[in-house]
Amino acid sequence: MKGLWLENNELQLKTDIPLPEILPGEALVRVLKAGICNTDLELIKGYYPYTGIIGHEFVGIVETGPQELINKRVVGEINAVCGYCHYCQSGNSSHCENRTVLGIVNRNGAFAEYLSLPIKNLHLVPENVSTAAATFTEPIAAALEIQQQISLTSQHQVLVVGDGKLGQLVAQTLALTGCDLFVVGRHREKLVNLENRGIKTGLVDVVKEKSFDITVDCTGNPQGFAIARRALRPRGILVLKSTYSGNLNVDISSLVVDEITMIGSRCGPFTPALELLANKKVDVQPLINSCYPLSQGLEAFEKAKTKGVLKVLLEIN
Repeated sequence: MKGLWLENNELQLKTDIPLPEILPGEALVRVLKAGICNTDLELIKGYYPYTGIIGHEFVGIVETGPQELINKRVVGEINAVCGYCHYCQSGNSSHCENRTVLGIVNRNGAFAEYLSLPIKNLHLVPENVSTAAATFTEPIAAALEIQQQISLTSQHQVLVVGDGKLGQLVAQTLALTGCDLFVVGRHREKLVNLENRGIKTGLVDVVKEKSFDITVDCTGNPQGFAIARRALRPRGILVLKSTYSGNLNVDISSLVVDEITMIGSRCGPFTPALELLANKKVDVQPLINSCYPLSQGLEAFEKAKTKGVLKVLLEIN
């Protein structure tokens, strides 16, 4: 089959990749569309030592699996877990010590004609959700994870730093909590997407020090982290919602003095993410920049790297 193969930090289009091996309890999925995300770009830079097919935001058709899923559109949770380690048994299976992760850790991903995932990872796509929109299920779920970790009310003043793909989804989902939300970025044209939904926005230089209860860094760069940190009041909460390919220099003493809580935030719940899409509570259409066929996958990645570009999709089958 065809797929985008990463090896030694170099991405190439291969046409001779073997079809996925289907283990007991797994399904074979024919991929329809898949989205390029920042984690994919960071993997190419060396964020994590990985060789194989990348990609984890996808919609596909089940070809081999339980009868109720055959020929149905599905999305899939990316962590394939063992079910018996300490983390699985304690309800923290996304941290399974034996897990494979679609397109990231020891499991070929979605930028290919077929993939395999455990049946329990698959979720049916509602009929009223387009295939293109459904490719956003995984990042919407990741955005919703913040609400699993922090209880938000209308009394909280919350700052989101970053106007990229993830920042926009985090902002839309946090806005649904009724918190006092402010989103900053460096691209006025991107912020308009959020302003059209009634969300307050501004450029990064308007952020005042120690003026927010909770800040969320969606940038994945040191500058965004610094803005999010400076904006926090004492005893505030700083959520890290993006992967970093390098190391951060952090003033640990200031975290101690201000009694700051830092929370890493990763994968999230798929069912409410699909419900938000079905009920049109989030709008992903303005985030789609372009769609390329798999045969032009390398060009698609170059487009995704371009400054100011939001979501680039791959048409697989």
